[in-house]
Amino acid sequence: MDKKVYDNYVKILENELVPALGCTEPIAIAYAAAKAKEILGLFPEHISLCCSGNIIKNVKGVVVPNSGGLRGIDVAATLGIVGGDASRQLEVLEDVTEEQIEKTKELVASGYCSCRLQEDVENLYIVARAEADGHYAEVTIINRHTLIKKIEKDGEVLLDHKMEQESPNYIDKSLLNIESIVEFANQVAMEDIEEVIGQQIRLNTAIAKEGLSKPYGAQVGRTLLETYGTDVKVRARAKAAAGSDARMGGCSLPVVINSGSGNQGMTVSLPVIEYAVELGVVKETLYRALVVSNLIAIHQKKYIGSLSAYCGAVSAACGAGAGITYLYGGDVEEISQTITNTIGNVGGIVCDGAKSSCAAKIASSVDAAILAYSMGSKKRGFKPGEGIVQEDVEDTIRSIGYIGRVGMKNTDVEILNIMINRVNVKEEQIQ
Repeated sequence: MDKKVYDNYVKILENELVPALGCTEPIAIAYAAAKAKEILGLFPEHISLCCSGNIIKNVKGVVVPNSGGLRGIDVAATLGIVGGDASRQLEVLEDVTEEQIEKTKELVASGYCSCRLQEDVENLYIVARAEADGHYAEVTIINRHTLIKKIEKDGEVLLDHKMEQESPNYIDKSLLNIESIVEFANQVAMEDIEEVIGQQIRLNTAIAKEGLSKPYGAQVGRTLLETYGTDVKVRARAKAAAGSDARMGGCSLPVVINSGSGNQGMTVSLPVIEYAVELGVVKETLYRALVVSNLIAIHQKKYIGSLSAYCGAVSAACGAGAGITYLYGGDVEEISQTITNTIGNVGGIVCDGAKSSCAAKIASSVDAAILAYSMGSKKRGFKPGEGIVQEDVEDTIRSIGYIGRVGMKNTDVEILNIMINRVNVKEEQIQ
């Protein structure tokens, strides 16, 4: 295939499939706060945050990793100040100690951290401002969880990052399409993907095992196995859900993310891994199937955006379904039918923040993807003109991307309004 496209796809995998500790939104806040402290050069007397609604939504209900079970924006920021290492980026809280957790509790209780909602900004938007002895340092993150757009100290701009499209390290996701993704998966040299895919298998399998062994969150993964048995269709859902159970429940194990999300990283990988075990495929086939799964999920998310009211488990599960189809020898047409069937079923599950129910949404989405593959294998599927299903799979993907990015924009606002008690649903009148 074209070398430019090939190299770009390798870079996409290397850029997107990175380890992260805990839910990426509180981690991004901790990272911004830790970086602000580093720039200030002093232990801050106060930390203030200005965040987009999507950041607030995704931090409100989830346990901050390595926090001893604590939740909230103030906890994430304060723990980043007290025990964070900004050089670790998405693993910023990896080395937090018990003493630092106790110090964080004291500071949070004293009102050390403040936060306000910033409207009319990018969906992923964080400004962390650290102050001490009349000095301040301010760090701004936009669009990606570790993309520092601006650093300012005492009125001096130390960094004003170019927009990603202008960066020499910019990766062009517009080159992604289903046909070339499958072509790339068939042709890619193992040495170009072995490290990044191998790490995804290792880390995500470990957290799934942890989620099944202990009572994290709502225990969706364990419930599936206890209720429905151990058929591969159940195990695929249970492993992905269990990883989310653990991650949303504050487990300190890292995962390899996809599209900036740990839940999506587990959803694209764990069902495919489980099916590979069931089918007894060789290592190379599994790795190539995971290339399909990961890139197809990223392909869909480029239309939706990093954060929205559209649950990322659906796009990730589409990728997993495509990866499973690949394991069974499916070609571009069969993979496309799996994607279409999944979108036609569960496209539009809403995201109401990161929390324990994410595991259930993952299980439902993976179930839909498995059904989508099963239907496609029998030459059954949803047809063009039925709802948002289009003549071509690429147009169907664009359609659901438009719904997630544009159509659900007001939905996103109203979800946040309910979560922060701007709306009293008991007093709302049904028209």
